[in-house]
Amino acid sequence: MTTTPDELAGVRYIVDDVAAAVHFYTTHLGFTLRTNPAPAFADVVRGPLRLLLSGPASSGARATPDDSTAPGRNRIHLIVKDLDAEIDRLRTAGLSFRGDVVAGPGGRQILLTDPAGNLIELFEPAR
Repeated sequence: MTTTPDELAGVRYIVDDVAAAVHFYTTHLGFTLRTNPAPAFADVVRGPLRLLLSGPASSGARATPDDSTAPGRNRIHLIVKDLDAEIDRLRTAGLSFRGDVVAGPGGRQILLTDPAGNLIELFEPAR
């Protein structure tokens, strides 16, 4: 059976340091800690998104094929109201971005990476 529309949507990110990932997402991106059986695993929540942070000892990470160690082009997509303000806030906190702001008909976006190299897209919809 699949999840119902009122349940959290889960995305698994493989990380090399669960504590560093929890700190990153809760400090910089507004997630709250849900469970933390570290060092193997933790999960954080923001709205309807449950982000599963799986360390090397977790079953989720162990199930990943050996040839899938590099981050892919997939990413979580977080909507922000003011992209420029978010970029300034995160740069002030010492974070860096992958590339520059990209604009299109739907809005503007920039990519950020977590401590393990997983991608996060910050997106400001067009007005």
